[in-house]
Amino acid sequence: MPALSLAAATATLAFSACAPTFAQDADGFRSGDGRGQPVKVMIISMFGPEGQVWLDKLGPWKAIRVTGLSPDYPVVNCNRQDICVMTTGMGHTNAAASLMALTFSDKFDLRRTYFMIAGIAGIDPMQGTLGSAAWAKYLVDFGIQWELDAREKPDSWPSGFLGINTKSPNDKPPLDYKTEVFQLNPDLADAAYLLSKNVVLSDSPEAQAARAKFSYAPANQAPKVIQCDTLAGDTWWSGKYIGERARAWTKLLTDGKGVYCTTQQEDNATYEALKRAASAHRVDLNRVAAVRAGSDFDRPYDGQSASDNLLNYAAQGGFVPAIENLYRAGNPLVQDIATHWSEWRDGVPQR
Repeated sequence: MPALSLAAATATLAFSACAPTFAQDADGFRSGDGRGQPVKVMIISMFGPEGQVWLDKLGPWKAIRVTGLSPDYPVVNCNRQDICVMTTGMGHTNAAASLMALTFSDKFDLRRTYFMIAGIAGIDPMQGTLGSAAWAKYLVDFGIQWELDAREKPDSWPSGFLGINTKSPNDKPPLDYKTEVFQLNPDLADAAYLLSKNVVLSDSPEAQAARAKFSYAPANQAPKVIQCDTLAGDTWWSGKYIGERARAWTKLLTDGKGVYCTTQQEDNATYEALKRAASAHRVDLNRVAAVRAGSDFDRPYDGQSASDNLLNYAAQGGFVPAIENLYRAGNPLVQDIATHWSEWRDGVPQR
């Protein structure tokens, strides 16, 4: 269940005007070999507040307008460290379109760029809690399934979901779409986790109160940096039974290797766009990382209804710490790449 508060939506409107800027010809920017601005790290956010947390902390910036980006977020902001921030717009369609526009633009040289998807998400209370920041190794698409209304499903099925062109919910489908599941570079995911695992994460009294309603860990514990996998789908959802399907679907598509913990809308679409750019030798797919911070629980606590959990997700208090924790968990990787570029330039260093 991806999360977005009304306050966040309002903040989005002011996003483009809030970043401090410096001149287009400021010192510290190198021209590439005719291929545009070189970028060490491209931070990919999906809506205004996710990007703003970086703009508030790593400036000053220069804004580079890119044809084809979202009209709400038409520029990429880059600083003197060759760290850039882009915002795609929410959902599969916006993410794919914006990444295609970015990667096929002549404004940037992205051949050695590390891409870090950094966004908020719903979180499985059996794997993390409000504010937890999770580095993924697998991106799984939850939307590419057949579905029956649960009131019409066979009694033996745990939910109305099953893989396309299968006979039961337990069958792994043929991967005909070729976007159902992606594996990220495990060395990069591990490096990101090791760099960030001991950071102190942000919290809020509201999130603490929401956590306390759960009777088990890690839901009722303080947030920390973790490793587990992420599920993409444009339908916001809540509940025990869909949550159980999310766990099972992740296991099914990753042959038992993946562990579901966060749910969001964009990551498979983002990766597919990068994959197509990689086929044209414009980016390196071994340089893609994804961190998602839990802003709300994907299912209710005991005694709460699924509808209450969904309709009142913003009251859980996880939004503000989750946004901050994208920076706290992600910045160690960003800074290590930017400040030790000689070690990262040719690939993830073996330390």
